[in-house]
Amino acid sequence: MIGPPSSNTKSNVLSPAQTLVDGRIPQRFSPFRRYLLLMVFCFAQFLDSVNNSALFSAIPALENSLGINESESTWVISAFQLTFASFLLISGRISDVYNPKVAFTGGVAALGVLSIGAGFVNDKIALIVLRALSGIAAAMTIPSALSLLVNVFPEPTEQARAIGVFGGCGAVGNVLGLIIGAIFVQYASWRWVFWFVAIVAFMIAGACVLLVPPQEEQVYVEGARWKSLDLGGVSILTAALILFIFAITSGSSDGWGSALVIAPLIISIFMVAGFFFFETRIPASKAAVPPRTWFLPNFAVLFGTALLPYFWWTTIFTTYTTLWQDVYHWTAISTAIHMIPIGVLAFAMSFTGPLSRVINPKWIILFAESLLVIATILLAFADGPDKYWPFVFPGFALGSAGAMLVYSHTNIAIFRTSPSSMAGTVGAIFNGALQLGSAVGIAAVGSIESSVEEEHGGEVESGYTGQQAAFWFLLGIVGIEFLGLLVFYRTEKEGVVPDVAPAKAEDAMEVVDEKLVEAKLDTANVVRGGGPTILDVSELVMDVNSVDIGISPV
Repeated sequence: MIGPPSSNTKSNVLSPAQTLVDGRIPQRFSPFRRYLLLMVFCFAQFLDSVNNSALFSAIPALENSLGINESESTWVISAFQLTFASFLLISGRISDVYNPKVAFTGGVAALGVLSIGAGFVNDKIALIVLRALSGIAAAMTIPSALSLLVNVFPEPTEQARAIGVFGGCGAVGNVLGLIIGAIFVQYASWRWVFWFVAIVAFMIAGACVLLVPPQEEQVYVEGARWKSLDLGGVSILTAALILFIFAITSGSSDGWGSALVIAPLIISIFMVAGFFFFETRIPASKAAVPPRTWFLPNFAVLFGTALLPYFWWTTIFTTYTTLWQDVYHWTAISTAIHMIPIGVLAFAMSFTGPLSRVINPKWIILFAESLLVIATILLAFADGPDKYWPFVFPGFALGSAGAMLVYSHTNIAIFRTSPSSMAGTVGAIFNGALQLGSAVGIAAVGSIESSVEEEHGGEVESGYTGQQAAFWFLLGIVGIEFLGLLVFYRTEKEGVVPDVAPAKAEDAMEVVDEKLVEAKLDTANVVRGGGPTILDVSELVMDVNSVDIGISPV
């Protein structure tokens, strides 16, 4: 909502990405300082990925040390991803309403403190709780880092390159995290995985305090700032996601027909419906997910597509780290080294963004999903340690390339279809979908593997049966995604949707027209001798100002 006209009125920036179009001159930095800050932000993105992927190497050690079974171990990963995905929505708003520097620094510092605690715990419940809190802290760093990035790199080409590098560091972190975790597990302890995260987090927070200048207030908010954060909506959505993942995770151990599975599953569905209803009852400017977001061209199908990349990657990480270490008895380092092709191909594909200028994103994504189909079939037949080079290696190469193409070009397409005023919300939804896909993938695949292995005599006795079932399930998901995109993505609907300003401007003009009609009636009334009802000009002005046009006063 635009504040009353005054000399102190701030521009109505709704998202980090809008800083380039709101009329405000961005701050300028020397090249050295710009790229030093980029390195700081990339380390934060890298750290979020390492904080997750390093634990894949540590899961077997965690299971032995804390007495965690296979189903419970998925919560060590999923707890982080669930809260990370859920709080991305509100963290973007916090970054805008309060201050991106404070949000970024506070999030990184909190991640460091929580990681220190996680390294000292000896109880599985305490570890899962700390992981969930770490997800909230990590969620604070992504939208705020993007907000700071676009201020540091105002030139569009340089900005796009910086954001590409920022995203590519996540792919590198996923694989290097496996290696880092493996080194700590083999030569020290799984606890050093968390302490390493804490050390790097404190270094990043200190560098941000010293290098990033104070940021300007970006959003004009009437009343208390916390009231514009949609705490109610985010709380409902978070609870719904936790119940949903709990139901999927519990299915393998308690049976899919048990009340412990069915009840939270049904409740979660009703809570998601309640969340969307709640969002329609509050002003769009305060909603975590404004209802009109889902009616943007191709938005819903692109949201569904965004669930796929991390779903595929985390399935691979979860399946092979456990198989290679527990069944094949490979060392943690050997396991991590064998996964290097995933990171190499993902990082290489992160530079394919310019392809979308000459080829429609729909066809690029469909090609990428075709690669995922081939890769998943190859991995389903990799039923022995001797099958790495003929099946696993090409599966990793094709699959990781396909997953990164899906990630990159879904990201491009989803921003193409969105107005600039919704860039922050759309970015948070996209990243939330990535993490949600990862959490659901880990829970679903873990449950399938556990169920099949239990039927065949256990993890070792069942051989590759559980993993093969998980890959056939993954193939089905990829196939559904392929058909969904092929059928429902409409290329004729592409193009940036204009901001809501024109429509709201029309509303303002309607107010003016109504007041002019009233003025004419008053004039006629006076001429006929009726009681004068004079329309004050200030009343007309205030009525027009009461309409939120969505245009910056600059």
